Amino acid sequence: MALSISSPPSSSSLLAPSLQVGRWNSVSAKPGTFNLRRTALVARAAAGNASASPVGGTEVVTELDAVAGFSEIVPDTVVFDDFEKFAPTAATSAIDTALADGECNALEKPEARMSCYLTKALANVGAELAHQVPGRVSTEIDARLAYDTQGIIQRVHELLNLYNQHDISSERLLFKIPATWQGIEASRLLESEGIKTHLTFVYSFAQAAAAAQAGASVVQIFVGRIRDWGRNHSGDPEIDEALKKGEDAGLALVKKVYAYIHRNGYKTKLMAAAVRNKQDVFSLLGIDYIIAPLKILQSLEESVTDPHEKYGYVLKLTPAIGKTYEFTEEELVKWDQLSLAAAMGPAAEELLASGLEGYVNQARRVEELFGKIWPPPNV
Repeated sequence: MALSISSPPSSSSLLAPSLQVGRWNSVSAKPGTFNLRRTALVARAAAGNASASPVGGTEVVTELDAVAGFSEIVPDTVVFDDFEKFAPTAATSAIDTALADGECNALEKPEARMSCYLTKALANVGAELAHQVPGRVSTEIDARLAYDTQGIIQRVHELLNLYNQHDISSERLLFKIPATWQGIEASRLLESEGIKTHLTFVYSFAQAAAAAQAGASVVQIFVGRIRDWGRNHSGDPEIDEALKKGEDAGLALVKKVYAYIHRNGYKTKLMAAAVRNKQDVFSLLGIDYIIAPLKILQSLEESVTDPHEKYGYVLKLTPAIGKTYEFTEEELVKWDQLSLAAAMGPAAEELLASGLEGYVNQARRVEELFGKIWPPPNV
């Protein structure tokens, strides 16, 4: 469970949170480490409106300038990995306030009390960041609720109420939910209330299609993780089919989902994560968002290029592919819990379970930290 902050909100800008608490900005990265040039990239990325062609003219541009004309490039940066590494002043205040909360202190069960502290601390930190930086505050929902639709919805409403107490409007909030069937259902119900959701741990077409049908604002596909699974395993029909065609399994899934979203006119924005190299970025041009590690962004920034040479910076994903992509009748159904479970495949099942386990362990570590420092002074 965690938070992050995206770039300034716009009608098309709904960036994703990460496992950590941090600030995401499509223009600049971690202070003192790496700064993207504020050239044409700023106007395009900040507006969330990619142009249909690369940077033109005789101006010398970097590869980063060029690719930013097609997709919004989001630096995968964080302020800290967990509460133990958070900026001292903000974290101390947020955590001490949470640990001194009378409502949480009144809970008899230790696990319920720690969960309450964590929820309050997240909202405190998120509110502090929201007051300092323009953009969306993204809060990750506890992975231990991944198979509890009502639990997810209740936790989102609790966080909304806490943010409201800090004068943070719902328009500035985005909630990251695991793409289990229960998470997808929670997304559908929350979106019907006007609450923006972001479905993560998407490793199969069925998950992505069900999420789009549910009206999720953002769907995040982990390109590199799918590729890694395909290199070390076999027996997943979706991945095996892509490999037989000579395609990269992760990139193939992104293309298929992108085509599906545009074929059906869904509002969902598509995000690619677990990007491993520059070629992945070039292969994803046209997708709504690309989360890229700093080392890749720095390599793109340091490479001065002529847009008419080298890679050519050609759009790989366009809405038009939705009209030409061939889907089976089974893929165009209205997804439900049974059909989703039958279609996910071993890769999605294994990667989803692994991702949830990692998030659960992180939440437990944070709660253990809270247990060590509770009670704070004056409690």
